[in-house]
Amino acid sequence: MKSFIRSERHEAAQESARETAKRMIKKGKMSLDEIADYVPSLSLEELKELEDEVMQLA
Repeated sequence: MKSFIRSERHEAAQESARETAKRMIKKGKMSLDEIADYVPSLSLEELKELEDEVMQLA
Protein backbone atom coordinates (compact mmCIF):
# COMPACT_ATOMS: atom_id res chain seq x y z
CA MET A 1 0.00 0.00 0.00
CA LYS A 2 2.83 2.41 0.82
CA SER A 3 4.42 1.84 -2.57
CA PHE A 4 1.10 2.60 -4.25
CA ILE A 5 0.80 5.89 -2.35
CA ARG A 6 4.41 6.74 -3.14
CA SER A 7 3.78 5.98 -6.80
CA GLU A 8 0.67 8.17 -6.86
CA ARG A 9 2.55 11.05 -5.23
CA HIS A 10 5.36 10.71 -7.75
CA GLU A 11 2.87 10.73 -10.62
CA ALA A 12 1.15 13.83 -9.21
CA ALA A 13 4.50 15.60 -8.86
CA GLN A 14 5.42 14.70 -12.45
CA GLU A 15 2.08 15.99 -13.72
CA SER A 16 2.59 19.23 -11.81
CA ALA A 17 6.08 19.57 -13.32
CA ARG A 18 4.67 18.99 -16.82
CA GLU A 19 1.99 21.66 -16.31
CA THR A 20 4.59 24.12 -15.02
CA ALA A 21 6.82 23.45 -18.01
CA LYS A 22 3.90 23.88 -20.41
CA ARG A 23 3.14 27.30 -18.95
CA MET A 24 6.79 28.29 -19.25
CA ILE A 25 6.93 27.10 -22.86
CA LYS A 26 3.75 29.04 -23.71
CA LYS A 27 5.30 32.25 -22.36
CA GLY A 28 8.19 31.75 -24.78
CA LYS A 29 10.69 33.68 -22.68
CA MET A 30 13.06 30.82 -21.85
CA SER A 31 14.84 28.17 -23.83
CA LEU A 32 14.19 24.51 -23.10
CA ASP A 33 17.63 24.31 -21.50
CA GLU A 34 16.68 27.08 -19.09
CA ILE A 35 13.33 25.47 -18.32
CA ALA A 36 15.16 22.21 -17.59
CA ASP A 37 17.13 24.07 -14.91
CA TYR A 38 13.90 25.11 -13.20
CA VAL A 39 12.03 21.84 -13.72
CA PRO A 40 14.78 19.25 -13.20
CA SER A 41 12.40 16.31 -12.88
CA LEU A 42 11.73 16.48 -16.63
CA SER A 43 14.33 15.49 -19.19
CA LEU A 44 15.17 17.66 -22.16
CA GLU A 45 13.50 15.06 -24.38
CA GLU A 46 10.28 15.32 -22.35
CA LEU A 47 10.44 19.11 -22.63
CA LYS A 48 10.81 18.84 -26.40
CA GLU A 49 7.73 16.63 -26.53
CA LEU A 50 5.80 19.13 -24.41
CA GLU A 51 6.95 21.95 -26.68
CA ASP A 52 5.63 20.07 -29.72
CA GLU A 53 2.33 19.48 -27.91
CA VAL A 54 2.00 23.13 -26.88
CA MET A 55 2.83 24.37 -30.39
CA GLN A 56 0.19 22.10 -31.93
CA LEU A 57 -2.45 23.55 -29.62
CA ALA A 58 -1.47 27.16 -30.34
